[in-house]
Amino acid sequence: MKVYHGSSAVVNKPDIKFSRKNLDFGKGFYVTSYQEQAENWAKRKALRKGTAPIVSAYTLNEDFDRFQILRFEQDNKAWIDFVCACRSGKDIYRNYDIIIGSVANDKVYTAVDMYYRGIWDIERTLSEIKYYKMNDQYCLITQQFIDAKLLFIDSYEVAL
Repeated sequence: MKVYHGSSAVVNKPDIKFSRKNLDFGKGFYVTSYQEQAENWAKRKALRKGTAPIVSAYTLNEDFDRFQILRFEQDNKAWIDFVCACRSGKDIYRNYDIIIGSVANDKVYTAVDMYYRGIWDIERTLSEIKYYKMNDQYCLITQQFIDAKLLFIDSYEVAL
């Protein structure tokens, strides 16, 4: 499967040490099967750093047999609770090598945040996010998984 990573530099050998904390699925190397989503990630990061946006492309070997995988098939209470926990600094993601699910983009995150702060209940939150188009994200948690399953193909610069 072809996946993409948006950044401000070519990432031909991802190193988990450089991953940020408190993201949707915790600390890890994030990729998506949606090229446009990776381009948006690259533009956002490049604007913050004052550099060119770069998308790196990879092949992800989907034979996950000997690895711990968490897959959110739908955006439900379990997904929302997991995202809230990870974004608040809990390390529940460490039980897995890869986590797959939807991206909590800005609009979705606003709804999730309303739930997290206790302003909305779970039913209201789920009814709000069902109207948003959600792309996927794969959070590669362990270096062992990255080294075994992710193969760099190419990279390209995205126009701002």
